[in-house]
Amino acid sequence: MSVTAPPVAGETAAPRAYTTEEKRHRIFAIMAASSGNLVEWFDFYVYAFSALYFAPSFFPKSDPTAQLLNTAGVFAAGFLMRPIGGWLFGRIADRMGRKTSLLISVAMMCGGSLVIACLPTYAQIGAWAPFLLLVCRLFQGLSVGGEYGTTATYMSEVALRGQRGFFSSFQYVTLIGGQLLAVLVIVVMEQFLSEAELKAWGWRIPFAIGAVAAVVALLLRRTLHETQTAEAKANKEAGSMAGLFKHHKAAFFTVLGYTAGGSLIFYTFTTYMQKYLVNTVHLPIKTTSYVMTGALFVYMCMQPVFGALSDRIGRRNNMLLFGALGALATVPILTGLQHVTNPVAAFLLIILALAIVSFYTSISGIVKAEMFPPEVRALGVGLAYAVANALFGGSAEYVALGLKSLGHESAFYWYVTAMMVIAFAVSWRLPRQASYLHHDH
Repeated sequence: MSVTAPPVAGETAAPRAYTTEEKRHRIFAIMAASSGNLVEWFDFYVYAFSALYFAPSFFPKSDPTAQLLNTAGVFAAGFLMRPIGGWLFGRIADRMGRKTSLLISVAMMCGGSLVIACLPTYAQIGAWAPFLLLVCRLFQGLSVGGEYGTTATYMSEVALRGQRGFFSSFQYVTLIGGQLLAVLVIVVMEQFLSEAELKAWGWRIPFAIGAVAAVVALLLRRTLHETQTAEAKANKEAGSMAGLFKHHKAAFFTVLGYTAGGSLIFYTFTTYMQKYLVNTVHLPIKTTSYVMTGALFVYMCMQPVFGALSDRIGRRNNMLLFGALGALATVPILTGLQHVTNPVAAFLLIILALAIVSFYTSISGIVKAEMFPPEVRALGVGLAYAVANALFGGSAEYVALGLKSLGHESAFYWYVTAMMVIAFAVSWRLPRQASYLHHDH
């Protein structure tokens, strides 16, 4: 079905009456699914935040910079596994059920973290140490690549009708929460352990915490009820690339189009912003950490507010506001940040940018899920997101730093702006009423 299909009855219809028991079950399902999402992102990002301490254990100790580059390369390899994870877990979710996919995903992340926590060092087993570290990260990259699409699909399907934007926003609440929790664990450890202890054995603690938390998430996810129907599973095109591109090519490329801009601006004002504040704005490193931790916390709290807004004004209007405001404000905000000397001013400008990004991230899952029928929903959502995220989100920092090294830093501002214009243009093609997800599961 084309994304320009005629409007159909949807979220503007009066919400059905839910019993208290049914509301309780659905809200618990949202919590159980999102708890796994938090654990997945905690496990994935704790690697980056603890790399400074474990790098000497896995790579030759001759050059600290080479050690960090090697650990960054392994991190990037995990990132590049996301499209494969999006395809694999999307296929599993559409053919075998959302619950099965969610259980396998969090179990793989648990296994990866547990093995990293127990890995012998380079001094003990030589080149096998970095090789096994790479294998673990590939498994984790595969897992987190599949996590987004399946979680977005499940949370969108189980959310209460009329409030799907609000409830689906908790996917990004837990995604950001996982990153903040990873930072918090490292900060707490730094208060109690010396640098020598952290490098010797302390770096293993966050991975062990992640493995234990993943077991808890696994147990919670075992209680989930399945939202994929037997009829959808039995469809001969369920979870197939042929079925996706034969009937839903326009929907796939529409999602790819606005996710490219969404991923780019998200990573610009979250992951890359810490380096930007240090290298370009010249704020002290510790001050930058405080600014970004506070900004991410506020950003996390924004998600339900903007998700609820989409239930009132419609997903299409949310996306149009995201594209238009992103295109108009990116250059002024990044240029303004260059000239601030007060961390409070920097904080406020970043919050303004993240508020604009929230028009997209709060409904990132639901606006994609509403584009596809159940037999290819998880595949369509997961694959389109993973490809756009790997190409544009994952490259944001490299493009920004590369242009800065060439003396053309402001060109990056216009690159983000151009992608926001594309996101606006693609969002204009969204139907005023979504074509799918107008019944309960």
